[in-house]
Amino acid sequence: MATTEKLVSPSSIGHFGIRTTPEKFEAMVKWHLDFFGGREVLRNAKASFIQWDEEHHRMVIVQDDSHEQIPADKRPTAATVYHIAFTLNSLKDLATSYEQKKARGILPHWPVNHGMSTSMYYFDPDGNEFEMQVNNFDTADEALEFMKTPEYATNPIGVDIDIEEWLARVKSGEDEKTLKKRPVIGQRLSRYENSIYWKKPEEA
Repeated sequence: MATTEKLVSPSSIGHFGIRTTPEKFEAMVKWHLDFFGGREVLRNAKASFIQWDEEHHRMVIVQDDSHEQIPADKRPTAATVYHIAFTLNSLKDLATSYEQKKARGILPHWPVNHGMSTSMYYFDPDGNEFEMQVNNFDTADEALEFMKTPEYATNPIGVDIDIEEWLARVKSGEDEKTLKKRPVIGQRLSRYENSIYWKKPEEA
């Protein structure tokens, strides 16, 4: 029977969890502390709880002998979480984030302007994919309108970014609206495998 009752939706995302193996545990904890600018608020024999804002923890990394890594050749086609995206407030923040991560040995494998966002994608030591993004439009409605255009239908993937050129433009104080506008390159239907920065997860 149909109902018009409003379904209850979450008010926010609370936290997410990652399973890893004991041999990867310390590397995973360090990577995520560096990536999110977080702090470890609790450690026990099995898990590390990480916080970076007002929430008591935003992620937990759990280690166990029973956990198994997804083989690298299976990961691109595995039915699992694909990637998780986090939003920064400005391109200046994204540039600073890039430089801070680079100083800690964390480099993106795919910097891209999707049109509705400017993004950098990273692999953690287990090959999980994380995205740092900045919204290119002031409102969600404007972003959705762009996503309904023929241009986006032709290229739903994006236009790769030359990081050093992009970084210089951001630091020069160039208007962010100009920097956020995606170039028109025609059809593109595959993701980062043809990016100049692309490395397999095990090589990143």
